[in-house]
Amino acid sequence: MINQFVWVIYPYLCVAIFIIGHIFRYKYDQFSWTAKSSEFIEKKQLMWGSILFHLGIIPVIFGHIVGLGIPAEWLNAVGVTNHIYHIGAVYIGSIFGIMTFLGMILLTARRITKENVRRLSTVSDIFVNLLLLVIVFMGCVATLWTNATTPEFDYRQTISVWFRGLLIFNPDAALMIDVPWTFKVHIISGLFITAMWPFTRLVHVWSVPLNYFSRSYIIYRKHKSN
Repeated sequence: MINQFVWVIYPYLCVAIFIIGHIFRYKYDQFSWTAKSSEFIEKKQLMWGSILFHLGIIPVIFGHIVGLGIPAEWLNAVGVTNHIYHIGAVYIGSIFGIMTFLGMILLTARRITKENVRRLSTVSDIFVNLLLLVIVFMGCVATLWTNATTPEFDYRQTISVWFRGLLIFNPDAALMIDVPWTFKVHIISGLFITAMWPFTRLVHVWSVPLNYFSRSYIIYRKHKSN
């Protein structure tokens, strides 16, 4: 029953909270829909942490989409062999994963150790930073350590199949029984932050200022004094 709850009920519960929470917050709490920038307090550590995190997380997300969403057979059909995929997922993916992890270390350390930044932060802000740090760390451990020590494990035949089953509302919890614990912690914590998302500053990622490109120019005229 625990296995069924964790790998079937829990994922759908997190997604439901994610969707309903965003709708509720956008409708009733739009004024708090912000990243609450603290750039004016400290810039250097924020800049390097943000650059590393964002340059790393985008390829990492893309890698997750390919690894979880596209069956291995489809990739083989277009010439992406298991060896080529392994190089991309483990070696190239590890580089971007470590970049993301280093960025999170800088951002988390900044939020905790810089007194003025910490004063501006809420409990939710610090919790999100720590949780993201755990998620990224466990992802790196699973990729670098678990894949090296458990070469017979193939997440594309277990986790990926389970994940695609969720998308078509037919998940098989039995596929996750023998998955190494590092992957399980990574997945469970990732689902948890999905549920927490609408109640934290993470909502700012949806606020893409597309109207910036179509807005009118601001005209400045020099004042001519007599």
